Amino acid sequence: MKATLLPPSLSRLRAGELLVNEFFHSVQGESTHAGRPCFFIRLAACHLRCAWCDTEYAFFEGRVLTVDECIGRAKEAACPLVEITGGEPLLQDSVYALMTGLCNQGHEVLLETSGAVGIERVDPRVRRIVDWKCPGSGMVSRNEPSVIENLRPGDELKLVLADRRDYEWARRWLENNRSRIPQVVPVHFSPVFGALPPRDLSSWIVADRLPVRLSLQLHKSIWNPDARGV
Repeated sequence: MKATLLPPSLSRLRAGELLVNEFFHSVQGESTHAGRPCFFIRLAACHLRCAWCDTEYAFFEGRVLTVDECIGRAKEAACPLVEITGGEPLLQDSVYALMTGLCNQGHEVLLETSGAVGIERVDPRVRRIVDWKCPGSGMVSRNEPSVIENLRPGDELKLVLADRRDYEWARRWLENNRSRIPQVVPVHFSPVFGALPPRDLSSWIVADRLPVRLSLQLHKSIWNPDARGV
């Protein structure tokens, strides 16, 4: 991993500390939880550079807070559903204590992760939403095979598609790996906003009779697509 891809402060974190990019209370925009009010904790830093990334501001911007401070912010929001996202949140070791602490407080916890870091250490009460990379991201070689082996009920798998080439790759990948994915784990095909028209992706899915869900970024339809903290 190139150090220049990560903020220097990440390596200086002590036990129980996190580099937090932002908190916000909004409506969940993706996954089967789309439309639900949700409190988001976005952690800073990512070791990937996906071509279509819409949260590049999280690569380096962040402030150091403790796990307890983050749990306190979630309590103040008084929202049962909490999502931990990034960046890539699993790059920070204290995120595991954060997830367990939120679960212990009675929150329903979602984790958005890239698929490039193993997920086996995540508290079993957490619902893990894995963003499996397609070629159009430029990061397909970074997919961690063990992630698929560790999927469990409650998890979800998302593939973001930039074009027809990505679709054909994803269709073949799913055909070859469907038996490894628990039947209860939803598989989402999501078009890159502004690059692949949802109508095109919808027609391909229907024509090929694929057992997937079309997933759109609801928050980008409600607010300005470039808005932060929504």
